[in-house]
Amino acid sequence: MNAKEFLAKFKTDLEKMKAQSIATVSGFAGLFGKTMAEGVLTVREKELVAMGIAVACQCEPCIILHVQKCLAAGASKEEILEASGVAVMMSGGPAYTHIPMVIDVIDELQSQ
Repeated sequence: MNAKEFLAKFKTDLEKMKAQSIATVSGFAGLFGKTMAEGVLTVREKELVAMGIAVACQCEPCIILHVQKCLAAGASKEEILEASGVAVMMSGGPAYTHIPMVIDVIDELQSQ
């Protein structure tokens, strides 16, 4: 999956969702905004956790979105891959098979 194409499409899809599923988008946006804001954990730390969960759950759209957010929050490639490794330790082989995707997304987004 091409990360840049996915992100462009997701932006359009999000606008459709905002127009057609207002309550769901509004509710999730509120939860996301409050949960992922700076707190005792930094935004960078929270995004690393979210990205690790995305790998453990094998959610390819979530991997792309949270790798992008990790990079935007200042996480290094090494930090993202280490968090991915923790996800593999917790989730096993299915998470392991998604590490190449994490690497591809990082490389693609860092080549901007």
